[in-house]
Amino acid sequence: MPISENIKQAATGASFIRKMFEKGAILKKEFGAENVFDFSLGNPDMKPPKEFEEKLIEIIKSEMPGKYSYMPNAGHLYVRENIAKKVASEQNVDLTANNIIMTCGAGGGMNVILKTILNPGQKVLASTPCFMEYKFYAGNHGGIFETVAGTEDFDIDIEAMEKKICKDTAAIIINSPNNPSGKVYSQETINKLAALLYKKSEEFGREIYLISDEPYTKIIFDNNKVASIFDKYKHSIIVTSYSKELSIPGERIGYIAVNNGAADLQELLAGMILCNRILGFVNAPGLMQRAVGELTDITIDPMVYQKKRDILCDGLRKIGYEFIPPQGTFYLFPKCPGKDDMAIVDALLEEKILVVPGSGFSFPGHFRISFCVEDSTIERAMAGFEKAFKKVMEE
Repeated sequence: MPISENIKQAATGASFIRKMFEKGAILKKEFGAENVFDFSLGNPDMKPPKEFEEKLIEIIKSEMPGKYSYMPNAGHLYVRENIAKKVASEQNVDLTANNIIMTCGAGGGMNVILKTILNPGQKVLASTPCFMEYKFYAGNHGGIFETVAGTEDFDIDIEAMEKKICKDTAAIIINSPNNPSGKVYSQETINKLAALLYKKSEEFGREIYLISDEPYTKIIFDNNKVASIFDKYKHSIIVTSYSKELSIPGERIGYIAVNNGAADLQELLAGMILCNRILGFVNAPGLMQRAVGELTDITIDPMVYQKKRDILCDGLRKIGYEFIPPQGTFYLFPKCPGKDDMAIVDALLEEKILVVPGSGFSFPGHFRISFCVEDSTIERAMAGFEKAFKKVMEE
């Protein structure tokens, strides 16, 4: 029995990130992990804050009734209350527990949102460079994902976005700080985007949702600030996870926050709660809910990643690579010497250095380096980065 044609095609064009990660596993087996420099996957190398494991132990040892039982599909009430207070403060709006739905990470949350809002054939847009799993998420629910070319400095091109929005556009996804560029969209950019979406919503006689994917908002450098969304555009939804800010990607815990001003709010929330259940998630992991719900002010130290960024940038700059230093995340997105992203990726692979081509983010001519690795890994990889650079430039 053949598999679905959709899945067969999706598997053929599967994530460059995962492909490079899998190549890395083969190289590590052949040459030893210490001799392979894996910058492919955004897999945090930092330990979670000590408070996280202490809280887990406390919860496990407690005698609370129903500790491992089902809860409402939206999540434990007290957890959602605590998160609502945090988001309300960050976004300068009023929120309650009813605006929060606990999810299986940001990916699970994004699927819940898109299943709730999309009709077959409707479009979801995102500015490039972007995380291309969005394409699969939209396709899961009958949607069509389209990219809009961003600017050379990785900002949203508002004019290009305006030309791409049409009567079939259901939502715009933004991601700030951005994976893969590390760009933090300014408040000015968000304000312009909000004005555009109000204009287009009025033009087409229905709301266009703004979905903000925010797993990196606590990994910010150089006193940059993530722009608020909720107080600028009322038809907005935030989806995020604790994977990066608590360094627990394998636990798959996150949440959706829905703007109190969104049209048909109660219907929207009810639909998301239903979709959380019928997509098979049922509810976010209960133990993780309890842990993060009591640690809303705890994060990893972003200065650790800023130091890694600086080590990487200093080394690559001396070699001759060109790039815009990231304002957040743990990714650097340099220009490709020679302009061919696969050429530099292959040259680096010969040096046992794994990176991801910009084509995997709909932004060729660049490549992504994930620097959430040990400092020594970055330092020891520099000789290989230099050899690959010279090889590509000589060809």
